[in-house]
Amino acid sequence: MLISSLENQRVKNWVKLQQKKYRDLTSSYLVEGYHLLEEAIKASVVLEIILLEGEEEISGFSCTYVTGDVMKKITSLESTVKVVAVCKKQEFSSIFGNKLLLLDEIQDPGNLGTIIRSSVAFGVDMILLSENTVDLYNPKVLRSTQGMHFHIPILSVNSFDALTFLKENEYTILGTNVVNGVDARKIDHSSLNKFCLVMGNEGNGIRPSISDLCDKNLYIPISDKVESLNVGVACSILLYELER
Repeated sequence: MLISSLENQRVKNWVKLQQKKYRDLTSSYLVEGYHLLEEAIKASVVLEIILLEGEEEISGFSCTYVTGDVMKKITSLESTVKVVAVCKKQEFSSIFGNKLLLLDEIQDPGNLGTIIRSSVAFGVDMILLSENTVDLYNPKVLRSTQGMHFHIPILSVNSFDALTFLKENEYTILGTNVVNGVDARKIDHSSLNKFCLVMGNEGNGIRPSISDLCDKNLYIPISDKVESLNVGVACSILLYELER
């Protein structure tokens, strides 16, 4: 089957998935390109595959062919994508694991994607996304993760409620603050059987109400020529130090 009309109802439904409210409503989202499709297939979350006319059909899946104009309408990229997949969201309902990361109002899609990749690389058990954090299924986030979001549990939470729960269950809450902070290279790992690292907003850092819940603050020594590090870079360094 080849769809050529931009007015086709299925095309309209796919286009709607560019918006968060429709992704939330349908618990589904789009991934673009063969690499993300490959990772989605490994994760068993593919609902249907949309192929540019002329591409080879992928056996075992419901595939629909579309013209170049339709594909450009569906995707968020200027260049023509050859394959798009509709995927179901991976749903997690509770917090688990001993090595957690809470992201408090991270806004930049690229930063979130970088942090997800680093979390997988350095053995984080679960990522917690606070209210007002950029949507995990934003197309820019998904491209930045390079499919690593399929390999780690990610749960949306209320930051205050989540940290209160973790403190009650004897997790050490680690914040980031140069003032009264501990050099990240000198972390006492023996005291961190269960912990949650909190990373804050790009411009404002961790909210004061959340910072008040932290048991200990860490900082990364840097040259005085640099005011601060990008939150994605800083998070990656801290996760590395916590993994050592």
